[in-house]
Amino acid sequence: MYKVVIVGRPNVGKSSLFNRLLGLRQSPERATWAGSRFSVVADVPGVTRDLKEGVVESERGRFKLVDTGGLWSGDVWEEKIRQKVERAVEEADLILFAVDGRSDLATADLEVAEFLRRKGKPVLLVATKVDDPKHEAYLGELYALGFGEPLPTSAAHGRGVDELVERIWASLPVRQGESEPEVVPIRLAIVGRPNAGKSSLLNAILGEERVIVSEVPGTTRDSIDVEFDYGGNRFLLVDTAGIRKRPETGVEEQAILRAHQTIREADVVLLVVDPKELGDHELKLANEALEAGKPVVVTVTKWDLIGKEEAKRVRADLAVKLAHIAHLPTVYVSSVTGQNLHKLLSEAVRLYGLARLRFETAELNRWLSVWSLGTQMPNFRGKPLKLFFVTQPEVAPPTFVFFCNYPEFVTRAFEGYLRNRIGEDLGLREVPFRLVFRGRREG
Repeated sequence: MYKVVIVGRPNVGKSSLFNRLLGLRQSPERATWAGSRFSVVADVPGVTRDLKEGVVESERGRFKLVDTGGLWSGDVWEEKIRQKVERAVEEADLILFAVDGRSDLATADLEVAEFLRRKGKPVLLVATKVDDPKHEAYLGELYALGFGEPLPTSAAHGRGVDELVERIWASLPVRQGESEPEVVPIRLAIVGRPNAGKSSLLNAILGEERVIVSEVPGTTRDSIDVEFDYGGNRFLLVDTAGIRKRPETGVEEQAILRAHQTIREADVVLLVVDPKELGDHELKLANEALEAGKPVVVTVTKWDLIGKEEAKRVRADLAVKLAHIAHLPTVYVSSVTGQNLHKLLSEAVRLYGLARLRFETAELNRWLSVWSLGTQMPNFRGKPLKLFFVTQPEVAPPTFVFFCNYPEFVTRAFEGYLRNRIGEDLGLREVPFRLVFRGRREG
């Protein structure tokens, strides 16, 4: 797939342009449906630090779009951001050089221009924030950057975006005989509290520093999507910002909202747990994922820091604190040594398959006979609950619909009994599933 990379100094509107090209028609903070593929946007420099990828769908085809951090940011992240931008540019088929069309050329703009000239990649100069046609009269000085006529755009109003897409396709190299079979990746969401080791885990799985890692909590300020292949499976890893109760800034609040959205969009959730710092927060995140119907792998990180003598005590402590989710698979990993990373992915694939098991109606009803005989059915005023048959209309999560005489007779205890039996007899104990009770005449 073609790769188009957006490059520029901080706060010129790269992420807003990225979002508009991907199809977001309003600001992410107002678009509650916006998934992790969109970038967090704020009127402060340095919001984007890592590479953010998405796929642009157009009439002429699809191309991968990459949002990058601002070059020459002048902060502590400047060198790491530059390294990531350099890597993205090396892999790019085309560069979109974003420049603020409403402000004078800055020294950083000239430095970015020189940086791109040295790379020798094809470049389209894009003037951003040009909300009104009369502002185009002030774009003349952008010719000094040496990349020809700037294309005026406005991400806020959609001006020039369709023309930009046409210019992108006209500038991309022609490839003959290229075919791209569609493979739907398994979407793995990496979630947890700040500084639990989420970004280090992603980097360790990929075998490279794709996401900036720091001891400073809150370094990751957006959800980062990365596709990769492992063991014959295609994965989409999504690193998220650390989730805590009270965000300290508007940017962090956006990032946390995006992390919650990522959980709802995931196929499997990797709940990252720091063995030396956990509490009810991890249980709340696990419950959030399970209630959304998402399988969860409890991923205990930093295991290389736990000595052999300490390991038994730490495992026992984790078992007590995470007792409510003891039925979920737990994998002890180390991002430093690579311990159990293959096992983590194998567990994710296994749960992905479990959540998509479909049982024949005949098999389910044979089990229903067994389950009905194995307990005392609820009885109200001499009228017993009768289960006529059960079927499974959906997977991911598996959903079982029971038809009965009086759905209101189903007690919490009886539903719990059925859940235990389904978990044990159908092998679904480790994944969430749903039970629906309908009257005989209900559709």
